[in-house]
Amino acid sequence: MNADAIDWKALERMRAAFLQNTAGAADYWQSESDLVSYDTTFAQRIGWKWDYVLGELKRRGWSSPKGELVDWGCGSGIASRAFLDHFGEKSVSALQLWDRSSLAMSYATARARAKYPRLNIVGGNGSPTTDSILLISHVLTELTPEQTQALADEALKAQCVLWVEPGTYESSLTLIAVRERLRGQFSIVAPCTHQERCGILARENERHWCHHFASPPSEVFTDSNWARFATATGIDLRDLPLSFLVLDKPPPPVLPANAGRVIGHARIYKGHALLLGCDASGVRERKLTKRYFPEEFKAWRKGKADVLCEWKCAGDELQEIKPLR
Repeated sequence: MNADAIDWKALERMRAAFLQNTAGAADYWQSESDLVSYDTTFAQRIGWKWDYVLGELKRRGWSSPKGELVDWGCGSGIASRAFLDHFGEKSVSALQLWDRSSLAMSYATARARAKYPRLNIVGGNGSPTTDSILLISHVLTELTPEQTQALADEALKAQCVLWVEPGTYESSLTLIAVRERLRGQFSIVAPCTHQERCGILARENERHWCHHFASPPSEVFTDSNWARFATATGIDLRDLPLSFLVLDKPPPPVLPANAGRVIGHARIYKGHALLLGCDASGVRERKLTKRYFPEEFKAWRKGKADVLCEWKCAGDELQEIKPLR
């Protein structure tokens, strides 16, 4: 991190707005320096979440259509840069950056031009077309329910939608509502391993929410500037929770019939772990015993297990479990 580029007071002001849920009331970018400070810190953490999502899509064998990439509510442009880093600038026909802030759009455009000089960057109002790849990132805390519904309706125009939000209870349930609103017109690519109604919506799962955890680069923990950032903002650098939704008009790559996903962290006990598992049958806790799965139990205890799995159960007890290939 380049600490010389950071206005620490601006970061504190922006952080306060995010925590107080006032960021949606007005444009919080006051200068290009604000955007540089944000892009160096908060945006990097969002970029690592996008890396997590995009890496999973590659693992699943998903590829995007070669349409226009629309970064809606682009901010400093971290989402589209992460997408282009993963799939390459030749994977899209053009890039459209849109934000309510003209300052943000100018900054994001300059960053994109510097990094991808051959990329066609076009103007627009953020509205996708039938061949668009629509990126939406960390906007729900700034939108009213009516604005969120309007954005979900706008997403219907796109070919595919990649939407990443903080891993909070409220953001998760809002994304689930968007999923249910749109799943009749799209295929569900991720995080789900199925096309059925979201199992979180079952009455017995009211306390749960669909969230996952990305990992920051290891060098973050040895960088004194990131330590200063953590102290100034009160953010735990290890903690990168996210909720996300990926939709596409064509059917997604086929997964095994017994494919599932673990939501959140495992609950670890002396001789077993409880995994909140999601598959086509719904969302419920699966019991993984240390006796039958010693290596897997160790991985879950260390937080290093694969959340995408193939499994077989007898009741709610796992009989077989292996990473999804």
